[in-house]
Amino acid sequence: MTKRLEQMIRVDHAGEHGAVKIYEGQAAVFGASEKTKKAAELVREMAAQEQSHMDHFDALIVQRRIRPTVMAPLWDMAGFALGAGTALMGEKAAMACTAAVEEVIDDHYSAQIEELKKLKTEPELLKKLEKFRAEEAEHRHTALENGAAQAPFYRLMSKVIKAGCQTAIKVSEKI
Repeated sequence: MTKRLEQMIRVDHAGEHGAVKIYEGQAAVFGASEKTKKAAELVREMAAQEQSHMDHFDALIVQRRIRPTVMAPLWDMAGFALGAGTALMGEKAAMACTAAVEEVIDDHYSAQIEELKKLKTEPELLKKLEKFRAEEAEHRHTALENGAAQAPFYRLMSKVIKAGCQTAIKVSEKI
């Protein structure tokens, strides 16, 4: 297995763990309140898909004996804090968080898909990434349909969250 393939799997493993933690943070805030029932339901649905992505990469990282990122504990805390923090700002802010994160992940998976197509050695991983990318894009679409762009300071929040995600990707690939 190439070093690049190990990096790809390591960062995807970390990213899916982070996504699950973001949704856990949002769910913790939205809870079972009638006021946030719709947002809580959306978060649970998206979290279930992220959990299946995470389960796949958990198995893959063990199967291929790839070292996870050493940053995992920090990313878990940061993901939960990001999810809870944006949910505390309101449902639209939580959806803005989802839209920003999923845009970065969609771009990230798209680039990996193109790399894997050129390699022609990982058809199963390629197929999974195409499925996961489509689901991430759907999460972004769902978030936008549910008011993400109407969140207070949407553009600023989106830029900051995207920059954080892009940084986490670069760091997780390496360490």
